Amino acid sequence: MKKVTLMAIAILFSGASVFAANSSTMTSDTTKTKKVKPAKVQYTCSMHPEVLSDKPGKCPKCGMELVKKEPAKKKS
Repeated sequence: MKKVTLMAIAILFSGASVFAANSSTMTSDTTKTKKVKPAKVQYTCSMHPEVLSDKPGKCPKCGMELVKKEPAKKKS
């Protein structure tokens, strides 16, 4: 009977420890603020995607207006 009681206490204690450890890390993650750098804006030609510029202007190959390049979407 003593072994069953000690085993039950040990299981409850370990469960409480795991719960306490998880709850403290969850609150610390939500209180941290993450600074996000603004994405670098690039401009490209719609006919020549290899032409890249960091400011608007005209394509040196065909003279078309450069348009903002959409950032690549990350795959999950």
